Amino acid sequence: MFSFVLRRLGQGILILAGVALTVFFLFAVLPGDPVALLAGQRSDVATRAAIAADLGLDQPLPTQLIGYLNDVSPLGLHPRDSAGVAKYGGTALLPLGGKNALVLKTPYLRRSFQSNKDVLSILLDHFTGTLWLALAAMLIAAVLGILFGVIAAVRAHSWLDRTLITTSVLGISVPSFVAGILIAMTFGFYWSHWTGLNLTGQLYETDPFTGRHLVLRNLLLPAFALGIRPLAVITQLTRSSMLDVLSQDYIRTARAKGLSNYQTVVGHALKNALNPVITAVSGWLASLMAGAFFIEYIFNWKGLGTVTLRAVENLDFPVVMGATIFIAFLFVVINIVVDVLYAVLDPRVKIS
Repeated sequence: MFSFVLRRLGQGILILAGVALTVFFLFAVLPGDPVALLAGQRSDVATRAAIAADLGLDQPLPTQLIGYLNDVSPLGLHPRDSAGVAKYGGTALLPLGGKNALVLKTPYLRRSFQSNKDVLSILLDHFTGTLWLALAAMLIAAVLGILFGVIAAVRAHSWLDRTLITTSVLGISVPSFVAGILIAMTFGFYWSHWTGLNLTGQLYETDPFTGRHLVLRNLLLPAFALGIRPLAVITQLTRSSMLDVLSQDYIRTARAKGLSNYQTVVGHALKNALNPVITAVSGWLASLMAGAFFIEYIFNWKGLGTVTLRAVENLDFPVVMGATIFIAFLFVVINIVVDVLYAVLDPRVKIS
């Protein structure tokens, strides 16, 4: 298990390095002058030159690339004086020749062009919003998807089964941002006086009299819009798995013993049909966090998606680049955790 985790971590580091290279070259060729954005249109040449030197934009592209990879890497070469090490919040491990040292540090994703704040702190401030949105969407998708899949399997080839399957196909086919717009306008605007739901809102709201409090109803619409596609997939997956299990000999034996339909379906068939469903649920979490960008933008939800799309509008390249690497890091970590959980929960899975 330990060697497997180390191997997956090594593969994850290679993936993150590839992502860092891709985003660097992608934003290096995009139009837009970050120096002019920071200095303003009326700034003089000396001011622009000073800003370019501070950002390292006056260096050749290969030098900029090396500097960027050195910054985003958790192990980098930096000045070994206290000021140089403190800038990256790390600890000097190995003094090298000259004034440099090998530093173990938090990856430095640069600073925002707009606010001059540390990019990592901006992303962490918005991460919890995206995490709760993805977890709520996954909970809705798992509960309703398993329920609909079981009903479709028990009532196979009936009108109810055909309705659920047709609806799930539509759920898979419709893009999430289209579903988000329709749900927002229908339930959050036109029918808001009936549903009591708002078009926009945050998980926590501050009242001048009662203070900060949790508002779960603001989570319902964006979570449901984000969870439509996994809900549809889980419905079809549960139906298919249940139909396979219900045709097994031990299910017929259970029914022959006089067990009720409820005991047979829930007590025997469902628990054996959930293995592929659990696999799908665990694999969808990272995808939902990455796919929440447009849903957050539609519902004005404070999360990684909102801050990244606004950074794109403002040509705030460090925030966009940092968000891309941050999401890739989440994918790598979640996939490693899921693979380990497979081996722990299912003894039939062999780690090699």
